[in-house]
Amino acid sequence: MAIGTPDPASLGPLSAKVLAFGDCIERACKAAKEPGFGVDGWDELSGLVNTATFERVGNFMERMDWAGYVAMLNQWGGTTDFWSKFRRITETGNLVFLELEEHNTPKDAPEVICNSLSLYEFDAGGKLCHLDIYLQYQPSGQGAY
Repeated sequence: MAIGTPDPASLGPLSAKVLAFGDCIERACKAAKEPGFGVDGWDELSGLVNTATFERVGNFMERMDWAGYVAMLNQWGGTTDFWSKFRRITETGNLVFLELEEHNTPKDAPEVICNSLSLYEFDAGGKLCHLDIYLQYQPSGQGAY
């Protein structure tokens, strides 16, 4: 669970699902470095997702379906250490906005810290169907703006 995350019982039902999604990603990211870990290691996430209609739009506006997202997570999780610090969560209608401070340490590289805002959209059945990712970070070697 992201450091500083509120008790899911104090949140709306979709916000609790978003926090569960994040917890699962952090657990799987740690496990992804173990021998024999594969794309099936991300199966826990699929219970929260409408895998048939899911679309993720990433920080470079790349679009991917569920299979593409799992493949990307598997590659990323196997090559970086990841943890996050909770900042804020807002639920309105079928949307949840989650703000985090994310810490990624790729293998043999310095830690990268970024602020993220992720927009989670849920379908009428309460399954995640769309995810938008927005990041703020300071490029390596650059001073503050």
